[in-house]
Amino acid sequence: MKRFNFKAKDKNGKVVTGEVEAGNESQAARLVRGKGLLVLSIKKTIENPINLIKKFKDRITTNDVSTFTRQFATMVAAGLPITESLIILKSQSKSSMGKVVSQILADVEGGESMSKAFLKHPTVFSPTYIALVKSGEAGGVLDTVLVRLADSLEKQQEFKGKVKGALIYPTIIIIGMVIVAFIMMIFVIPRLTSLYSEFNAELPLPTRILIGISDAVIKYWPITLSLVAGGLYTFQAYRKTKAGRIKTDEIAFKIPIIGELSKEVILTELTSTLSLMVGAGVSILEGLNITSEVVSNVVIGNALKDVSHQVERGFPVSFAFAKHPDAFPFILSQMVAVGEETGKMEEVLSKVSHVFEVESDQKVKSLTAAVEPIVMVILGLGVGFLVIAIILPIYNLTSQF
Repeated sequence: MKRFNFKAKDKNGKVVTGEVEAGNESQAARLVRGKGLLVLSIKKTIENPINLIKKFKDRITTNDVSTFTRQFATMVAAGLPITESLIILKSQSKSSMGKVVSQILADVEGGESMSKAFLKHPTVFSPTYIALVKSGEAGGVLDTVLVRLADSLEKQQEFKGKVKGALIYPTIIIIGMVIVAFIMMIFVIPRLTSLYSEFNAELPLPTRILIGISDAVIKYWPITLSLVAGGLYTFQAYRKTKAGRIKTDEIAFKIPIIGELSKEVILTELTSTLSLMVGAGVSILEGLNITSEVVSNVVIGNALKDVSHQVERGFPVSFAFAKHPDAFPFILSQMVAVGEETGKMEEVLSKVSHVFEVESDQKVKSLTAAVEPIVMVILGLGVGFLVIAIILPIYNLTSQF
Protein backbone atom coordinates (compact mmCIF):
# COMPACT_ATOMS: atom_id res chain seq x y z
CA MET A 1 0.00 0.00 0.00
CA LYS A 2 1.15 3.57 -0.80
CA ARG A 3 0.64 6.74 1.21
CA PHE A 4 -1.02 9.84 -0.33
CA ASN A 5 -1.30 13.40 1.00
CA PHE A 6 -4.60 15.07 0.17
CA LYS A 7 -6.14 18.52 0.33
CA ALA A 8 -9.94 18.66 0.40
CA LYS A 9 -12.97 20.72 1.47
CA ASP A 10 -15.58 19.58 3.95
CA LYS A 11 -19.33 20.34 3.81
CA ASN A 12 -18.74 23.75 5.42
CA GLY A 13 -16.13 24.74 2.83
CA LYS A 14 -13.24 24.38 5.27
CA VAL A 15 -9.94 23.15 3.76
CA VAL A 16 -8.84 19.85 5.25
CA THR A 17 -5.48 18.11 4.77
CA GLY A 18 -4.49 14.57 5.68
CA GLU A 19 -2.99 11.29 4.61
CA VAL A 20 -4.52 8.03 3.34
CA GLU A 21 -3.19 4.61 2.34
CA ALA A 22 -4.25 3.14 -1.00
CA GLY A 23 -3.01 1.16 -3.99
CA ASN A 24 -3.11 4.15 -6.39
CA GLU A 25 -4.34 7.77 -6.70
CA SER A 26 -7.87 6.88 -7.82
CA GLN A 27 -8.35 4.55 -4.84
CA ALA A 28 -6.98 7.23 -2.51
CA ALA A 29 -9.41 9.79 -4.00
CA ARG A 30 -12.34 7.39 -3.46
CA LEU A 31 -11.33 6.95 0.18
CA VAL A 32 -11.23 10.72 0.69
CA ARG A 33 -14.62 11.19 -1.03
CA GLY A 34 -15.95 8.38 1.17
CA LYS A 35 -15.33 10.65 4.15
CA GLY A 36 -17.71 13.22 2.66
CA LEU A 37 -14.93 15.50 1.40
CA LEU A 38 -14.41 17.26 -1.93
CA VAL A 39 -10.94 16.42 -3.23
CA LEU A 40 -8.86 19.43 -4.28
CA SER A 41 -5.50 17.73 -4.77
CA ILE A 42 -3.88 14.41 -3.99
CA LYS A 43 -0.21 13.52 -4.23
CA LYS A 44 1.92 10.53 -3.39
CA THR A 45 3.80 11.02 -0.12
CA ILE A 46 7.56 11.44 -0.54
CA GLU A 47 9.09 8.94 1.83
CA ASN A 48 11.84 9.92 4.24
CA PRO A 49 14.98 7.77 3.58
CA ILE A 50 14.97 6.73 7.25
CA ASN A 51 11.35 5.58 6.91
CA LEU A 52 12.26 3.62 3.78
CA ILE A 53 15.03 1.82 5.69
CA LYS A 54 12.61 1.14 8.52
CA LYS A 55 9.99 -0.18 6.08
CA PHE A 56 12.55 -2.45 4.46
CA LYS A 57 13.56 -3.76 7.87
CA ASP A 58 9.93 -4.33 8.92
CA ARG A 59 8.79 -5.83 5.60
CA ILE A 60 6.91 -9.12 5.64
CA THR A 61 9.06 -11.84 4.12
CA THR A 62 8.11 -15.28 2.80
CA ASN A 63 9.73 -16.68 5.94
CA ASP A 64 7.27 -14.67 8.08
CA VAL A 65 4.34 -16.05 6.08
CA SER A 66 5.75 -19.58 6.37
CA THR A 67 6.14 -19.25 10.17
CA PHE A 68 2.64 -17.77 10.53
CA THR A 69 1.14 -20.63 8.46
CA ARG A 70 2.93 -23.33 10.46
CA GLN A 71 1.82 -21.86 13.81
CA PHE A 72 -1.72 -21.26 12.59
CA ALA A 73 -1.93 -24.80 11.15
CA THR A 74 -0.69 -26.33 14.42
CA MET A 75 -3.27 -24.41 16.50
CA VAL A 76 -6.21 -25.16 14.17
CA ALA A 77 -5.21 -28.84 13.89
CA ALA A 78 -5.09 -29.01 17.70
CA GLY A 79 -8.75 -27.93 17.84
CA LEU A 80 -8.22 -24.29 18.85
CA PRO A 81 -10.89 -21.93 17.44
CA ILE A 82 -9.71 -19.75 14.52
CA THR A 83 -10.35 -16.45 16.33
CA GLU A 84 -8.46 -17.59 19.43
CA SER A 85 -5.57 -18.81 17.25
CA LEU A 86 -5.38 -15.43 15.51
CA ILE A 87 -5.40 -13.58 18.85
CA ILE A 88 -2.39 -15.62 20.00
CA LEU A 89 -0.59 -15.15 16.67
CA LYS A 90 -1.24 -11.39 16.75
CA SER A 91 0.67 -11.09 20.02
CA GLN A 92 3.49 -13.41 18.88
CA SER A 93 4.13 -11.94 15.40
CA LYS A 94 6.47 -9.04 14.69
CA SER A 95 4.88 -5.58 14.31
CA SER A 96 4.31 -5.62 10.53
CA MET A 97 2.91 -9.17 10.47
CA GLY A 98 1.01 -8.48 13.69
CA LYS A 99 -0.90 -5.63 11.98
CA VAL A 100 -1.93 -7.94 9.15
CA VAL A 101 -3.06 -10.67 11.59
CA SER A 102 -4.98 -8.04 13.57
CA GLN A 103 -6.88 -6.94 10.42
CA ILE A 104 -7.60 -10.56 9.50
CA LEU A 105 -8.91 -11.19 13.02
CA ALA A 106 -11.20 -8.13 12.82
CA ASP A 107 -12.58 -9.26 9.45
CA VAL A 108 -13.19 -12.85 10.66
CA GLU A 109 -14.90 -11.59 13.83
CA GLY A 110 -17.01 -9.34 11.58
CA GLY A 111 -18.37 -12.41 9.81
CA GLU A 112 -16.11 -12.66 6.76
CA SER A 113 -14.53 -15.92 5.65
CA MET A 114 -10.81 -16.57 6.08
CA SER A 115 -10.16 -16.48 2.33
CA LYS A 116 -11.84 -13.06 1.98
CA ALA A 117 -9.86 -11.76 4.94
CA PHE A 118 -6.60 -12.99 3.35
CA LEU A 119 -7.66 -11.54 -0.03
CA LYS A 120 -7.38 -8.02 1.42
CA HIS A 121 -3.60 -8.53 1.75
CA PRO A 122 -2.42 -9.48 -1.77
CA THR A 123 1.17 -8.36 -1.08
CA VAL A 124 1.43 -10.83 1.81
CA PHE A 125 -0.62 -13.83 0.65
CA SER A 126 -0.33 -15.10 -2.93
CA PRO A 127 -3.38 -16.06 -5.07
CA THR A 128 -2.31 -19.71 -4.64
CA TYR A 129 -2.35 -19.33 -0.86
CA ILE A 130 -5.82 -17.73 -0.91
CA ALA A 131 -7.23 -20.34 -3.31
CA LEU A 132 -6.02 -23.15 -1.05
CA VAL A 133 -7.54 -21.55 2.07
CA LYS A 134 -10.81 -21.05 0.16
CA SER A 135 -10.90 -24.71 -0.92
CA GLY A 136 -10.08 -25.80 2.64
CA GLU A 137 -13.01 -23.76 3.99
CA ALA A 138 -15.38 -25.09 1.32
CA GLY A 139 -14.40 -28.71 1.97
CA GLY A 140 -14.28 -28.38 5.77
CA VAL A 141 -10.62 -29.44 5.81
CA LEU A 142 -8.96 -26.11 6.59
CA ASP A 143 -6.69 -27.70 9.21
CA THR A 144 -5.37 -30.28 6.71
CA VAL A 145 -4.87 -27.67 3.98
CA LEU A 146 -2.99 -25.33 6.34
CA VAL A 147 -0.65 -28.15 7.44
CA ARG A 148 0.12 -29.09 3.84
CA LEU A 149 0.52 -25.43 2.90
CA ALA A 150 2.98 -24.93 5.76
CA ASP A 151 4.94 -28.01 4.65
CA SER A 152 5.06 -26.69 1.07
CA LEU A 153 6.20 -23.18 2.10
CA GLU A 154 8.93 -24.57 4.36
CA LYS A 155 10.14 -26.89 1.59
CA GLN A 156 10.28 -23.98 -0.87
CA GLN A 157 12.21 -21.89 1.66
CA GLU A 158 14.71 -24.70 2.18
CA PHE A 159 15.18 -25.18 -1.56
CA LYS A 160 15.66 -21.44 -2.20
CA GLY A 161 18.18 -21.37 0.65
CA LYS A 162 20.24 -24.06 -1.10
CA VAL A 163 20.29 -22.09 -4.36
CA LYS A 164 21.21 -18.83 -2.63
CA GLY A 165 23.91 -20.60 -0.59
CA ALA A 166 25.51 -21.92 -3.78
CA LEU A 167 25.71 -18.41 -5.24
CA ILE A 168 27.22 -16.66 -2.19
CA TYR A 169 30.86 -17.57 -2.90
CA PRO A 170 30.97 -16.45 -6.57
CA THR A 171 29.05 -13.27 -5.70
CA ILE A 172 31.58 -12.29 -3.01
CA ILE A 173 34.48 -12.95 -5.40
CA ILE A 174 32.92 -10.86 -8.20
CA ILE A 175 32.16 -7.96 -5.82
CA GLY A 176 35.76 -8.11 -4.58
CA MET A 177 37.05 -8.00 -8.18
CA VAL A 178 34.92 -4.96 -8.99
CA ILE A 179 36.09 -3.09 -5.85
CA VAL A 180 39.79 -3.80 -6.57
CA ALA A 181 39.40 -2.74 -10.22
CA PHE A 182 37.61 0.47 -9.13
CA ILE A 183 40.42 1.35 -6.69
CA MET A 184 43.03 0.70 -9.41
CA MET A 185 41.20 2.96 -11.89
CA ILE A 186 40.89 5.86 -9.43
CA PHE A 187 44.15 5.82 -7.46
CA VAL A 188 46.81 3.75 -9.27
CA ILE A 189 46.34 4.26 -13.03
CA PRO A 190 46.27 8.13 -12.98
CA ARG A 191 49.66 8.23 -11.20
CA LEU A 192 51.20 5.83 -13.69
CA THR A 193 49.73 7.85 -16.57
CA SER A 194 51.44 11.03 -15.34
CA LEU A 195 54.73 9.10 -15.03
CA TYR A 196 54.51 7.80 -18.60
CA SER A 197 53.63 11.24 -19.99
CA GLU A 198 56.75 12.77 -18.37
CA PHE A 199 58.96 10.39 -20.34
CA ASN A 200 56.89 10.72 -23.54
CA ALA A 201 56.72 6.94 -23.64
CA GLU A 202 54.87 5.19 -26.44
CA LEU A 203 52.19 3.18 -24.71
CA PRO A 204 51.22 -0.36 -25.80
CA LEU A 205 47.60 -1.23 -26.59
CA PRO A 206 46.74 -2.86 -23.17
CA THR A 207 47.96 0.27 -21.36
CA ARG A 208 45.97 2.59 -23.66
CA ILE A 209 42.84 0.51 -23.03
CA LEU A 210 43.40 0.66 -19.26
CA ILE A 211 43.98 4.44 -19.36
CA GLY A 212 40.85 4.88 -21.49
CA ILE A 213 38.77 2.97 -18.93
CA SER A 214 40.34 5.00 -16.10
CA ASP A 215 39.54 8.30 -17.88
CA ALA A 216 35.95 7.15 -18.43
CA VAL A 217 35.63 6.46 -14.68
CA ILE A 218 37.37 9.65 -13.43
CA LYS A 219 37.25 12.42 -16.08
CA TYR A 220 34.10 11.53 -17.95
CA TRP A 221 32.11 9.95 -15.14
CA PRO A 222 28.92 12.01 -15.83
CA ILE A 223 28.85 10.71 -19.42
CA THR A 224 29.67 7.15 -18.30
CA LEU A 225 27.02 7.30 -15.58
CA SER A 226 24.46 8.70 -18.03
CA LEU A 227 25.21 5.94 -20.55
CA VAL A 228 24.89 3.23 -17.87
CA ALA A 229 21.66 4.75 -16.50
CA GLY A 230 20.30 5.16 -20.04
CA GLY A 231 21.16 1.57 -20.86
CA LEU A 232 19.43 0.28 -17.73
CA TYR A 233 16.36 2.46 -18.35
CA THR A 234 16.15 1.28 -21.98
CA PHE A 235 16.45 -2.35 -20.89
CA GLN A 236 13.74 -1.94 -18.23
CA ALA A 237 11.45 -0.12 -20.69
CA TYR A 238 11.99 -2.87 -23.26
CA ARG A 239 11.36 -5.57 -20.64
CA LYS A 240 8.06 -3.91 -19.69
CA THR A 241 6.78 -4.45 -23.22
CA LYS A 242 5.13 -7.78 -24.01
CA ALA A 243 7.65 -8.71 -26.71
CA GLY A 244 10.58 -7.56 -24.56
CA ARG A 245 9.50 -9.59 -21.56
CA ILE A 246 9.12 -12.73 -23.68
CA LYS A 247 12.49 -12.22 -25.41
CA THR A 248 14.44 -11.56 -22.19
CA ASP A 249 12.83 -14.51 -20.42
CA GLU A 250 13.67 -16.74 -23.39
CA ILE A 251 17.30 -15.56 -23.28
CA ALA A 252 17.40 -16.15 -19.50
CA PHE A 253 16.61 -19.84 -20.10
CA LYS A 254 19.42 -20.12 -22.66
CA ILE A 255 22.19 -18.97 -20.29
CA PRO A 256 24.50 -21.97 -19.73
CA ILE A 257 23.92 -23.80 -16.41
CA ILE A 258 22.06 -20.85 -14.79
CA GLY A 259 19.24 -20.89 -17.37
CA GLU A 260 18.57 -24.59 -16.91
CA LEU A 261 18.75 -24.21 -13.13
CA SER A 262 16.22 -21.35 -13.06
CA LYS A 263 13.86 -23.39 -15.27
CA GLU A 264 14.15 -26.42 -12.96
CA VAL A 265 13.45 -24.22 -9.92
CA ILE A 266 10.31 -22.77 -11.53
CA LEU A 267 9.07 -26.21 -12.59
CA THR A 268 9.71 -27.58 -9.08
CA GLU A 269 7.55 -24.85 -7.50
CA LEU A 270 4.94 -25.11 -10.27
CA THR A 271 4.37 -28.87 -9.96
CA SER A 272 4.51 -28.73 -6.16
CA THR A 273 1.88 -25.97 -6.11
CA LEU A 274 -0.37 -27.81 -8.58
CA SER A 275 -0.08 -30.99 -6.51
CA LEU A 276 -1.02 -29.10 -3.36
CA MET A 277 -4.00 -27.39 -5.02
CA VAL A 278 -5.36 -30.60 -6.60
CA GLY A 279 -4.99 -32.37 -3.23
CA ALA A 280 -6.90 -29.56 -1.52
CA GLY A 281 -9.85 -29.90 -3.90
CA VAL A 282 -9.04 -27.09 -6.33
CA SER A 283 -9.83 -28.10 -9.92
CA ILE A 284 -6.85 -28.60 -12.24
CA LEU A 285 -8.22 -25.87 -14.52
CA GLU A 286 -8.41 -23.32 -11.71
CA GLY A 287 -4.97 -24.41 -10.51
CA LEU A 288 -3.49 -23.82 -13.97
CA ASN A 289 -5.12 -20.38 -14.21
CA ILE A 290 -3.79 -19.31 -10.81
CA THR A 291 -0.25 -20.60 -11.32
CA SER A 292 -0.04 -19.00 -14.79
CA GLU A 293 -0.58 -15.60 -13.14
CA VAL A 294 2.03 -16.00 -10.41
CA VAL A 295 4.85 -17.86 -12.23
CA SER A 296 7.95 -15.66 -12.51
CA ASN A 297 8.88 -16.46 -16.15
CA VAL A 298 6.49 -15.24 -18.85
CA VAL A 299 7.46 -18.07 -21.24
CA ILE A 300 6.17 -20.69 -18.80
CA GLY A 301 3.31 -18.39 -17.76
CA ASN A 302 2.05 -18.05 -21.35
CA ALA A 303 2.46 -21.80 -21.90
CA LEU A 304 0.36 -22.47 -18.78
CA LYS A 305 -2.36 -20.10 -20.02
CA ASP A 306 -2.51 -22.00 -23.29
CA VAL A 307 -2.58 -25.32 -21.39
CA SER A 308 -5.52 -23.96 -19.40
CA HIS A 309 -7.34 -22.95 -22.61
CA GLN A 310 -6.73 -26.38 -24.14
CA VAL A 311 -8.04 -28.16 -21.03
CA GLU A 312 -11.08 -25.85 -20.98
CA ARG A 313 -11.80 -26.89 -24.58
CA GLY A 314 -11.79 -30.55 -23.51
CA PHE A 315 -8.27 -31.70 -24.38
CA PRO A 316 -6.38 -33.93 -21.89
CA VAL A 317 -3.98 -32.12 -19.56
CA SER A 318 -1.06 -34.27 -20.75
CA PHE A 319 -1.78 -33.38 -24.41
CA ALA A 320 -1.88 -29.65 -23.53
CA PHE A 321 1.48 -29.85 -21.72
CA ALA A 322 3.03 -31.84 -24.61
CA LYS A 323 2.22 -28.96 -27.01
CA HIS A 324 4.85 -26.79 -25.28
CA PRO A 325 8.15 -28.75 -25.31
CA ASP A 326 10.12 -25.48 -25.03
CA ALA A 327 8.52 -24.76 -21.64
CA PHE A 328 7.79 -28.21 -20.22
CA PRO A 329 10.05 -31.30 -20.49
CA PHE A 330 8.62 -34.55 -21.87
CA ILE A 331 8.63 -36.21 -18.43
CA LEU A 332 5.96 -33.76 -17.20
CA SER A 333 3.41 -34.56 -19.92
CA GLN A 334 4.25 -38.26 -19.62
CA MET A 335 3.70 -38.35 -15.86
CA VAL A 336 0.54 -36.20 -16.10
CA ALA A 337 -0.83 -38.76 -18.58
CA VAL A 338 -0.23 -41.46 -15.97
CA GLY A 339 -2.01 -39.31 -13.38
CA GLU A 340 -5.01 -38.86 -15.66
CA GLU A 341 -5.26 -42.59 -16.37
CA THR A 342 -4.90 -43.68 -12.73
CA GLY A 343 -6.81 -40.78 -11.14
CA LYS A 344 -3.82 -40.03 -8.88
CA MET A 345 -2.92 -36.59 -10.26
CA GLU A 346 -1.91 -35.20 -6.86
CA GLU A 347 0.52 -38.06 -6.18
CA VAL A 348 1.98 -37.96 -9.70
CA LEU A 349 2.54 -34.18 -9.61
CA SER A 350 4.22 -34.53 -6.22
CA LYS A 351 6.59 -37.16 -7.63
CA VAL A 352 7.38 -35.00 -10.69
CA SER A 353 8.10 -32.09 -8.35
CA HIS A 354 10.52 -34.33 -6.44
CA VAL A 355 12.24 -35.29 -9.72
CA PHE A 356 12.67 -31.62 -10.67
CA GLU A 357 13.90 -30.84 -7.15
CA VAL A 358 16.57 -33.59 -7.33
CA GLU A 359 17.66 -32.37 -10.78
CA SER A 360 17.79 -28.77 -9.50
CA ASP A 361 19.88 -29.87 -6.52
CA GLN A 362 22.32 -31.60 -8.87
CA LYS A 363 22.51 -28.49 -11.06
CA VAL A 364 23.18 -26.35 -7.98
CA LYS A 365 26.12 -28.62 -7.11
CA SER A 366 27.32 -28.49 -10.73
CA LEU A 367 27.01 -24.70 -10.68
CA THR A 368 29.05 -24.47 -7.48
CA ALA A 369 31.70 -26.78 -8.91
CA ALA A 370 31.81 -24.93 -12.25
CA VAL A 371 31.64 -21.34 -11.01
CA GLU A 372 34.66 -21.52 -8.69
CA PRO A 373 37.24 -22.39 -11.41
CA ILE A 374 35.55 -20.04 -13.91
CA VAL A 375 35.72 -17.14 -11.44
CA MET A 376 39.36 -17.94 -10.68
CA VAL A 377 40.21 -18.02 -14.42
CA ILE A 378 38.47 -14.65 -14.97
CA LEU A 379 40.24 -13.25 -11.91
CA GLY A 380 43.59 -14.54 -13.24
CA LEU A 381 42.97 -13.01 -16.68
CA GLY A 382 42.00 -9.68 -15.10
CA VAL A 383 45.11 -9.60 -12.90
CA GLY A 384 47.26 -10.67 -15.87
CA PHE A 385 45.85 -7.86 -18.02
CA LEU A 386 46.54 -5.29 -15.27
CA VAL A 387 50.10 -6.55 -14.79
CA ILE A 388 50.83 -6.47 -18.53
CA ALA A 389 49.26 -3.01 -18.95
CA ILE A 390 51.29 -1.58 -16.05
CA ILE A 391 54.61 -3.41 -16.41
CA LEU A 392 55.01 -3.34 -20.22
CA PRO A 393 55.48 0.48 -20.51
CA ILE A 394 58.01 0.39 -17.63
CA TYR A 395 59.91 -2.37 -19.43
CA ASN A 396 59.88 -0.32 -22.66
CA LEU A 397 61.23 2.72 -20.81
CA THR A 398 64.09 0.81 -19.18
CA SER A 399 65.06 -0.77 -22.48
CA GLN A 400 65.55 2.71 -23.99
CA PHE A 401 68.46 3.47 -21.64
